[in-house]
Amino acid sequence: MDAVRPVLRARAPLRVSFAGGGTDVSPFPEREGGAVLSATISSYAYATLRPRSDGRITVESHDYGTSIGYEVGGPVVFDGHLDLPKAAISRIMAFDGAMESQGFDLFLHTNAPPGSGLGSSSAVMVAVIDLVARHCGIHLDPYEIAALAYRLERDDLGIPGGYQDQYAAAFGGFNFMEFRGEGDVVVNPLRVQADTVHELEHNMLLAYTGRTRVSDHIIEDQVTRYESGEHEAVAGLRAQRDLADAMKIALLRGRVDEVGRLLGEAWREKQRMSTRIATPLISEAVERALEVGALGGKVTGAGGGGHMIFICEFERRHIVADTLIGMGLSVSEFTFTQHGVTTWRGRR
Repeated sequence: MDAVRPVLRARAPLRVSFAGGGTDVSPFPEREGGAVLSATISSYAYATLRPRSDGRITVESHDYGTSIGYEVGGPVVFDGHLDLPKAAISRIMAFDGAMESQGFDLFLHTNAPPGSGLGSSSAVMVAVIDLVARHCGIHLDPYEIAALAYRLERDDLGIPGGYQDQYAAAFGGFNFMEFRGEGDVVVNPLRVQADTVHELEHNMLLAYTGRTRVSDHIIEDQVTRYESGEHEAVAGLRAQRDLADAMKIALLRGRVDEVGRLLGEAWREKQRMSTRIATPLISEAVERALEVGALGGKVTGAGGGGHMIFICEFERRHIVADTLIGMGLSVSEFTFTQHGVTTWRGRR
């Protein structure tokens, strides 16, 4: 064991996206400017770093049921096995001013499966970056953490997607995020009244379809349609951006019912972006939930599966939940969190 450096732990929150998803995916933000309204919830990506003294690094993922190991300073092969943490570790340890490490064990776990539509992969990346940076004596602010996570995922590893997940995990809370492309991101924290937060928690449901989505194919289809100028895709993306702004205003004014109705509108517009976003199960779940008391509902990620959120009339929320459970979905309540990625000393 390293005699000086402590065991470190980190957690980065997962998020639900209310509106604007897709407008953070290039080339839309560079050409037209994107905007997303999202909030982090009390589900997390966790990471623990335990120093070693034998010059080895190991990474174990509970979610994937796999582990890897290699020598400090040795070649790192990106072969599809835990490439996200490998990329973060390599980049951080190569920083100017990084303290030399004699190795460590890294253990990873999240509250939601990969592909769940809650931004779990990016939350893992954010947690690992902050954790390894602190181990190496480097301080990064939330913008730096999120920007590095984005570059590693999108540029270095070539994983399709947008900007919102990395910034949500790094900052935490309710945020209205503006994207202008090429790393030009502004995160506007929203001062949502406590009563509004409590009312949202009281009226919302999180439902898991039981199927992880293959977001890269959906995102690629969306981008292709936008770049070809397809009317439905272009109109859907522009409407998403406008709805994020409208929902922000409703949220700040405490109009929870209006937020619910706008959530439903965001779902209708989102489906215009790609024909692959909705599935028969998702479409039926939204339709039946609306019939029994939901004000609005939508998928929380790229679509095709993962999680969905619903805002309901509270007196009928239990009926909505029973209806979704009857369809085979897993339903849970949740709370919001105001804190982004957090790293602390653990016990050996």
